Amino acid sequence: MSRNATSIIHALGWALLLGASLPALADQVKVPVGQQAGSGEAGDVPRNGMNKERVEERFGAPRARRAAVGDPPISSWEYEHYVVYFEGDTVLRSVVKHRPRAGAATDGARPTTNDG
Repeated sequence: MSRNATSIIHALGWALLLGASLPALADQVKVPVGQQAGSGEAGDVPRNGMNKERVEERFGAPRARRAAVGDPPISSWEYEHYVVYFEGDTVLRSVVKHRPRAGAATDGARPTTNDG
């Protein structure tokens, strides 16, 4: 076999090897948290622009209230499935808490218990 033919065979081998690895170069799909499966489980959440009085009237008392910090003052109210952030008296954003699906893969960490 000539040197030129050997080079062509090597080139074809590399091309096949690289071609076989192309599926590993797939596009990444990024889905905003609010659109991920399970995020609708929180149901209706306070909307931007609502005031604290309206939020409590419509959604009830929060589980916890965190005092305002910073300038402008940012405070938060924690509900079961989401946290509401306020600037002063006005809702900035409601953030749904992440809850892994039942049976979802974990990072290998074992759950902790408080039973001693």
